[in-house]
Amino acid sequence: MEIIIGLLIIAVGAFCQSSSYVPINKIKDWSWESYWIVQGIFAWLLLPFLGALLAVPQGESLFSLFANAPSFQLTMTILFGILWGVGGLTFGLSMRYLGVALGQSIALGTCAALGTIMGPVLLNIFFQELNALESLTFAVLMGVAVTLAGIAIIGVAGSMKAASLSEEEKKAAVKDFNFPKGITIALLAGFMSGCFNVGLEFGKDINFGELTDPMFRTLPATLLVTFGGFLTNAVYCFYQNQKNGTWGDYRKTKVWGNNLFFCLLAGLLWYSQFFGLSVGKGFLTSSPTLTTLAFCILMALNVVFSNVWGIILKEWKGCSRRTICVLVIGLLVLIFSSFLPQLL
Repeated sequence: MEIIIGLLIIAVGAFCQSSSYVPINKIKDWSWESYWIVQGIFAWLLLPFLGALLAVPQGESLFSLFANAPSFQLTMTILFGILWGVGGLTFGLSMRYLGVALGQSIALGTCAALGTIMGPVLLNIFFQELNALESLTFAVLMGVAVTLAGIAIIGVAGSMKAASLSEEEKKAAVKDFNFPKGITIALLAGFMSGCFNVGLEFGKDINFGELTDPMFRTLPATLLVTFGGFLTNAVYCFYQNQKNGTWGDYRKTKVWGNNLFFCLLAGLLWYSQFFGLSVGKGFLTSSPTLTTLAFCILMALNVVFSNVWGIILKEWKGCSRRTICVLVIGLLVLIFSSFLPQLL
């Protein structure tokens, strides 16, 4: 029963993340770089900080935890957060050229597989005594393989969509649709985004041990990773503000109330995925396989829900029934991958 609860919590987080780009459409009179960094303040700094406080027992301090943490682990956690930040930037571009559904599918699918495998592999290089590679069991690798298969099938559906629609229909569904450019950027975004889980692996012991509730133990590491990602995004967004002359966005007082609210909502929905991941893993402790695969499951479910939004936003409008069937098969394979480890 606890495993089902854990998976449901992760699924709720995935649904929230997949919905996080909807509020952005309500933002008025701001350029991309302006609203991206403002929502990032909520998504990558404020909310992760509040979440990390849940991992701090009474009488202790979050700052003392970081001050006393091994400097190498602290540095590596933030470093992979910086690298993940690059993935976050290109992630937005993948949706620009492929749409919410296909863009998230390819990027998150690549992120799911590489993030799950890279964490233990890199951890083993620096800390061989931890035997991190032992977590990559047959069941884990099969779960990753089936996830990749589901992503590949969705990629085929995307290719079929690109081939079957006229240029006018493509632009109607996704304004800047460009499959070759989009698929390249999505793969890069997925690779770099996988660094998030690597950062979590390096920082998983940065907590108060038994004094911290198992549901909240990864939240301090989550804050460190998102802080690294914030640095990357801040540098790029402020550069774009300077390059495009959009500093004036922040002086448009008439839209601040509206834009701040929707940036907060977008940030809250986005952060919910990693808060849900931490809480969900607290219910999966009886299954080491599912604990290892939790990040992969989260990303796979993100893909499922992003395609639901893609259908709602009519990004697959005009596609043939055959294309839609291939898409649905891919989604079913992804859902199956979440439960496969328990069957092996």
